[in-house]
Amino acid sequence: MSVETINERAASEYFTRGREAEDAGDLDRAIEHYDHALGEDPDHDEACFRLARLYDQHGNDTQAIELYERICGGSPVPLSALVNLAILYEDNNMYEEARRCLEAVLQTDPNHKRARRFLGDVDAAHDRSAEEEERARQQRDAVLDMPVFDFELSVRARNALKKMNIETIGDLLRIREQDLMGFKNFGETSLAEIKALLASKGLRLGQLLEEGGAASMEPTGSAAGYFVEGAAPSGTTDGLDGEMPGELLERPISDLDFSVRSRKALQRLNIQTVGELAAKSEDELLACKNFGQTSLNEIRQILASFGIGLRKEG
Repeated sequence: MSVETINERAASEYFTRGREAEDAGDLDRAIEHYDHALGEDPDHDEACFRLARLYDQHGNDTQAIELYERICGGSPVPLSALVNLAILYEDNNMYEEARRCLEAVLQTDPNHKRARRFLGDVDAAHDRSAEEEERARQQRDAVLDMPVFDFELSVRARNALKKMNIETIGDLLRIREQDLMGFKNFGETSLAEIKALLASKGLRLGQLLEEGGAASMEPTGSAAGYFVEGAAPSGTTDGLDGEMPGELLERPISDLDFSVRSRKALQRLNIQTVGELAAKSEDELLACKNFGQTSLNEIRQILASFGIGLRKEG
């Protein structure tokens, strides 16, 4: 008897135990057995499907999505797995991915009522999300564009900010505390004033640098860009063609403020550092399953905040 046959038999036994536990309402034990079944036979689609569904019921979206994606990567693709995956994608605001799953179902079965109904829900949710994001962006931009001199600051603090060409709230969010303290005649009292001003609006010094948002909103003052630590002058570094600091290359992707959608996409691509990401081209990223234009735009923006970009083809 071959090793493969032994593994298949063991997987079948674990799967049977999992079904029995599931029928008895012992879902934790069922999960354990289905997991063992997949350990013996990773291609046991039925165990994979039932385990994904149980993870979904337990709110373990990441594990459920990974398992449904595994099933949908085979052939033929079960339509029920595609629909369930689409629902999970929608729950995690991954609307483009959800739409692709449902469109694939409808290509196979144009009369699939469940897929057609969920497709309408996905489109509606995507529109609502886009509107909410736009409103939030406009509100945030309005705050960032507020002149700092509209607020009550001491003469000393005002003079210091003028000398540094810091004119707006957004400029302050692009400067770290240590950078301000390094400026001549800027003391603890002025720092406390500015921190209190920002805190009153739920903001803090250097926040845009931490969020990778420095590239999306150019500072009105000429000094703000001076303090972007490690950033290259505009046009000097594109992808990996220019020289980048070793620390930046080795910086983990998990340290950057990516959305859940982009973070999961990079995890699926096994991209773990800034250097590995910058070594990819746009076409390579977009060619990967479930990687959309929204994630690409976000990644380009965050890389740009470090003065780098994705690798250019040719």
